[in-house]
This record gives sequence, C-alpha cells and structure tokens, in this order.
Amino acid sequence: MFDYDAERLKALIIEVSRSNLSPDTWTWLSENLSSEDSRQINTAFALMPRKTGKSVIQISKDLNSKIDHVKPGFTVENWTTDKLGRLCLLLHLNPADQEKYIKTIENLFLAAEVSELVALYSSLPVLAWPDRWKLRCAEGIRSNIGLVLEAIMYHNPYPEKYLDEKAWNQLILKAFFTDKDIIQIPGIDERANAELALTLTDYAHERWAAKRKINPFLWRFTSKFLDEGLIHDLQKVLFEGSLREKQAAALTLVQSGSASASELLKSYPELLNAIKNNELNWANMAQEEENN
Repeated sequence: MFDYDAERLKALIIEVSRSNLSPDTWTWLSENLSSEDSRQINTAFALMPRKTGKSVIQISKDLNSKIDHVKPGFTVENWTTDKLGRLCLLLHLNPADQEKYIKTIENLFLAAEVSELVALYSSLPVLAWPDRWKLRCAEGIRSNIGLVLEAIMYHNPYPEKYLDEKAWNQLILKAFFTDKDIIQIPGIDERANAELALTLTDYAHERWAAKRKINPFLWRFTSKFLDEGLIHDLQKVLFEGSLREKQAAALTLVQSGSASASELLKSYPELLNAIKNNELNWANMAQEEENN
C-alpha cells in the first residue's frame, strides 16, 4: 500500500502544518481530514489557498531531517501553506479501498488548476499504491506548464524510483528542451542509460548544427556509454567550448574510465589535476551554476 511509514510521515506533516497555520485555519483543515465524502474533499482541496494563504512555510532542520528519514528524498522545504495543507489532506485519505482512493485523487487531477496540479505532482512520492501513479506522472511530463514540470522534476523522488526507462528518458529530454535545472532532478546518475545517452548526443549535434548552446550537464548522462563518436564530441568541446563546457567534458571523460578518454585528457593537465584534487566535480559545478 505504502512504501514508507505512512503514519509517521502523517504525524510529522501535521506537526509542520500546525506550526504554520493559525488555530482557526488548523481547526478548519482538521475538520476536513477525516472526511470520506469526495465532494467535501474536492471542496476543501480547492478552497485551500483562501483558508491557509500562500506563505512560504517555516520548518526546522531537525523536522526536515525526520521527514527525509521516513521518506528519503522527499521534502516540504520551501513549500507554501496551501501546498502543505493539500498534502495534509491527501495523506489523510483512506487508502484501504484502492479503487475508491485512486478515483478520488484522479478526480482531483482532472479538475485541478495549476497550483493544485503542483501540489498533486509534488505529493506523488507519498501517495498510497505508488505503482498506480506511473501513467499519471508520465502524463504530467507532457505538460507545457513550467511549474507543473518543476513539481515532477525537482526534488521529487517518485520519477527515479517508479518511471520506466521510456518515461524517465522523456522526463530528462523535456528538462533539457525547457531549460530546467537538471541538477535538481534526483537519480540522474543512477538512471543513466544507453538509449538516453544516444538521444542526448543526437540533441547536442542538432544544437551544434543550429549554432546554439548546449547545457554542459548534458554530457554527464553519457559518461558510462562513451564510444569513439562520443569521445570525438568531447574532444570538440575541450577544444572549442567555454570553460564550463570544458570542465563538464573533462569530468565526463574521467568518470568513463575509458583508456581513450584518459589519453585525451593528458593534453589538458590543468583540468585533470583539478579533478584529481577534488577542486572540480559535478557538485561544485552545480554550486557555481546556482550562484550565477
């Protein structure tokens, strides 16, 4: 039913909610948490912003850590009060009748406006019957609404764990097509695959042909699958690219473990030494990206 301790998470989310909502608002929300009436649930879900406001919540590091311990990778940090209230409502739906539970949440998806979709997709990791939400998640990836895509992609452990390879690859491609922050997507190294590496390489060639820039983090997805063609591409980046592009190419070559890659990097001792001394890695590249 759940892939984590649902009662413990529910208690933690209640604690966060009570500390971020006024007593009157909490009373209203708590009166709706035990409802089995789908109309009441739908109404409460839609009314949430009017009742709770949309302030960014406050949460202690300790409480955030406890949530991560119960459901690794899941966080409500930087959520708003209405989004948190909707999560609280979802966590209190009775999952015992699987079909009724699925139908109740599907109806919320079908009637949702943008902020409701954001709350629903952000909550996918903690819904019961997680296998049943794969198609819904894949459907969301086809959205053209930036906030919805970010809810699915950013700090959301559901896609990494449950999407099949085709849907996962589509998520990553959509992230590149829409200029999303790739480093905020969990599982990008763990879910790397040959098909995705090939598709991203073709995408890079198209960008080059159109004289358009390439996100340097694209090459990260290819490190386990380097062939002669990819090594030639990375050689081109090392010769023609910006500093960040060269850094990404060097990291990709080092992590490939390829003898040909090692030979190529001998011509770039500064980059190689920076990697060996841990002065250059994906984490600090990401940090620099965030700072810029």
